Amino acid sequence: MKRQFLICASLAAAALLSAPLVLAQAYPNRPVKVIIPFPPGGTLDAVGRMLVQRMSEQTGQPFVVENRAGGNGTIGADVVAKAAADGYTLLFNASTFTTAPMTMKSVPYSVPRDFAPVALVAQAPLSVAINKNLPITDLKSLVAYAKANPGKMTFAVGSIGSAGHLSTELLKRAAGIEYTVVPYKGTAPAFQDLIGGQIDGFIDPILGSLQHHRAGLLRVVAVTSAKRTPNLPEVPTVAESLPGYEFYSWYGLWAPVKTDRAIQQKLNAEANKALAGDIKDKLIAQGLIVSPGSIEDFVKFQTEDMARSQKIITDGNIRLE
Repeated sequence: MKRQFLICASLAAAALLSAPLVLAQAYPNRPVKVIIPFPPGGTLDAVGRMLVQRMSEQTGQPFVVENRAGGNGTIGADVVAKAAADGYTLLFNASTFTTAPMTMKSVPYSVPRDFAPVALVAQAPLSVAINKNLPITDLKSLVAYAKANPGKMTFAVGSIGSAGHLSTELLKRAAGIEYTVVPYKGTAPAFQDLIGGQIDGFIDPILGSLQHHRAGLLRVVAVTSAKRTPNLPEVPTVAESLPGYEFYSWYGLWAPVKTDRAIQQKLNAEANKALAGDIKDKLIAQGLIVSPGSIEDFVKFQTEDMARSQKIITDGNIRLE
């Protein structure tokens, strides 16, 4: 009897240990919804769709993007926070996701409490883009123009608390200039107004401005990375005029926090596999730094970035009205 009990107990333990493996092997067996909480057409949407398409091809199941804009990105994120933790509703977002709540009075979720970081996808140097009709060709002339027209220049921000917003505020302080910050609901409409002349400047990931710059629709006068980017080697860094200035946006994939760890690891593996393929070259060609790694790597990265961003937001008194 004792021997039979031990055999049954061993079998039960083995079944429990193998359950996560079986779960991960079976996942996904139906379409996966990936929510992007901003309008289509911007940098975030472009990067997310590249990743999602490749993950669909790799797994043989549709990974379907759903744009759920509104509330500075909080509406779509809240859908994921309240979704079933089964791996079939995910969030693809930019660093705005972790910083925007720091600027808001109330948010219906907590990033550390309600979301599991799954995969860091890429880091994005930002471009300082200027309306082509202004007499600004580099950062030096931008600073001179702003000082000659104090408070008259307007700079768009795709969302309050975004990397572009924080970078815009840092540039103002580092250069000792003043301009008016104009919030937009996403990057696409901001670029439309920049090209149309309704806005003077916009700091956002290079991916969003690159084609417009090459087409002569706007002028990129500087990049925020430590070194010049391969796709815009002729454009100087901000740091060449303002030493020490460096800033990036970044993109990642999250799941509801209670999602089984085996599913999280499967998603992390699929994302890293996608980033090792041809989309890596496509992202690099558009100025991004591809950043594959483990879940633990992403957790550490997110924690450190949130602490750094909180200081910038606090020092600058950045708030969403």
